[in-house]
Amino acid sequence: MKEFTYTITDPLGVHARPAGMLVKEAGKFTSKITLSKDGKSGDAKRIFAVMGLGVKCGETLTVTAEGEDEEAAAAALEEFLKNNL
Repeated sequence: MKEFTYTITDPLGVHARPAGMLVKEAGKFTSKITLSKDGKSGDAKRIFAVMGLGVKCGETLTVTAEGEDEEAAAAALEEFLKNNL
């Protein structure tokens, strides 16, 4: 299991466009990828789960990847978050 945290810097937080791109990126991997914030968690491959977390600017998101390609999934999502959020 690979896990990392990331603090959102986008002034709008995780809104529809980057959430959709995040889901698309997570969908490239077979590992189970979970996003967590303040005790709530959701499947990173489902748009409503990502949007339901309501992540705003300055809040910290925990990303957990578990499966055969967890290393690559965690690295790709960390890079995605740094570049887009």
